[in-house]
Amino acid sequence: MNLRIALILCLSALSCIADDEGMVQIPGGKMTMGTNSADGRDGESPTKEVTVDPFRIDKYPKYKTEAETFGWSFVFQDFVSEELKSKVTEKIEPAGPGSGIRERLDSPVVQVSWNDAQAFCSWRGRRLPSEEEWEWAARGGLQGRTYPWGNKFQANRSNLWQDGYHGIAPVTAFRPQNSFGLYDMMGNAWEWTSTPFPGAQPMMGNTPDSASDNLGFRCAARKKDKTEL
Repeated sequence: MNLRIALILCLSALSCIADDEGMVQIPGGKMTMGTNSADGRDGESPTKEVTVDPFRIDKYPKYKTEAETFGWSFVFQDFVSEELKSKVTEKIEPAGPGSGIRERLDSPVVQVSWNDAQAFCSWRGRRLPSEEEWEWAARGGLQGRTYPWGNKFQANRSNLWQDGYHGIAPVTAFRPQNSFGLYDMMGNAWEWTSTPFPGAQPMMGNTPDSASDNLGFRCAARKKDKTEL
């Protein structure tokens, strides 16, 4: 996908740094959102001009939570053995009997529905980012680049099928992908935003109360005032 990225500069070290809550201050600006490229995905065209106000966003996808409640969820069958496909497994055994989450504590929190992601962010005094905010943050201030770091694909910059991890990877497995210092804006888990798909009506599959083992989230918040602690 050929991204058309609005030019934005971090004029000082304070413009794009992580605060003590693990969030990064993102400066506002204008952006050409989406793409008119022939290889763009459904819903990414036509492009439109948007203005994004300054905000904060989590440096990483959520990988530690104080409260988690899961219901049913989708699991890719490739991640489950043939023997287990006909059995019911528990949420505390994500890959079947004998498996656990101890080795996954640095991986993105997945199996969270849109409703639950909204509720968690709200409980923390935050919210899900809008689609405009998420894309603005992902672009990282570059202009007309295919990827957050430039035009050349680099397999060692993100969690993809070919990276050696079976499924999701720890959030620090790959270095930050753009000049804002954000991790996993490309690759690893997909992420919820607060913006509904225009004109869409859920018929089957992903609905606001459904979840998946490749779908996570990160929270956003208004820009912190300099007088706030």
